Amino acid sequence: MQIHKYTLHFWSLIPKIQGMLHRYLTEKLKKNLARMPAVALLGPRQVGKTTLAKSLIKHIDAIYLDLESPSDLLKLSDPETFLSSQRGKLVIIDELQRSPNLFMALRGIIDNNRENGFKTGQFLLLGSASMDLMRQSAESLAGRITYMQMSGLNIFEIRANPNTTKTLWVRGGFPDSYLSADNEQAMEWLEDLIRTYLERDIPQMGFNIPATRLRRLWTMIAHMQGEALNYSKLASNLEIDNKTVTNYLDILTDLLLIRRLEPWHTNAKKRMIKSPRYYIRDSGIQHKLLNINNYDALLSNPVLGKSWEGFVIENILSVLPRNAQPYYYRTASGAEIDLVIIMPNSDIWCVEIKFGSNPKINKHFNRICDELSATKKYIVFGGEESFNLSKDTMMITLKDLMQLIIDSI
Repeated sequence: MQIHKYTLHFWSLIPKIQGMLHRYLTEKLKKNLARMPAVALLGPRQVGKTTLAKSLIKHIDAIYLDLESPSDLLKLSDPETFLSSQRGKLVIIDELQRSPNLFMALRGIIDNNRENGFKTGQFLLLGSASMDLMRQSAESLAGRITYMQMSGLNIFEIRANPNTTKTLWVRGGFPDSYLSADNEQAMEWLEDLIRTYLERDIPQMGFNIPATRLRRLWTMIAHMQGEALNYSKLASNLEIDNKTVTNYLDILTDLLLIRRLEPWHTNAKKRMIKSPRYYIRDSGIQHKLLNINNYDALLSNPVLGKSWEGFVIENILSVLPRNAQPYYYRTASGAEIDLVIIMPNSDIWCVEIKFGSNPKINKHFNRICDELSATKKYIVFGGEESFNLSKDTMMITLKDLMQLIIDSI
């Protein structure tokens, strides 16, 4: 397998930065700041956005503002005056979703800075809510901003081996959880994070949702990871209507806590499932919601296969190029592919995900891949060495598949 030049550079940088592992997005973030006036870095709280942003301050002239800090909010009471005085610096604004009215001010400042010769690297905007920020910034900063999503730690960022991969899978990718002294401490940290979202963050965003009800829904999704959701059943169990269930799912999706994976259904002649699948984006949160506290408990739990599936998908998506499109495929008769990726060059990669070192391959796999005109066929498994299953199908480790994606960029 050929090693990509950027991968070599990435591995050379992976020693720790103040207790944090070097993040895969670092070089891409620097490149985006070098070509655009503003970059929005979106991801759940505590995923490492602030640590990554502050690491840049050591190397360039920059200022950091946290909109949860009263003193920083006071500085921005007249944003045009204050931010114009920072011309020539990178201005990092954290928790931007708490002051969305700033977007219009940023537009004028960016345009004025351009007239004075400052065209790129002006603002790095950090946020933990996706759709509202993107919608508001798209309206105000069209042509002036690019977006990046930051996930939890992936297996490259931890120098994965069988033991560290198990730890990452059980504890999830939030750095404070993964780097905990033991599983008990990690689960306590995750519980605090879950409660912070339910009891503080979501109410502060203006959503009047009982924390216990939303946690029950979150837990139901953890149980039904990667399955078609029965909205009526969910609504009945939660004593709400279908529309409210959909609204709650949208909130958890926008907070980047669950992932909505859309179905591939371009072939109108076939009866295919057209409902999205949902995954808990962080495996540690899923396990905490289900009271799975260690690897042995996970191995004996019915969610084992779906937990692995979600963990693999999140790792893969963390290194996909921005303009790649992920889907799943399933017919009404039950034939399916866990992940279908439309690559930027229009190649179609079909990825089936199986836990274990000797998985049973779905008898429909090759037929479906042919129907989708797949250019690459992979089966991600739990073994330690990749090999060709046939002339056009590879049994592959998660790490090797992620490497192939990086090499294709």
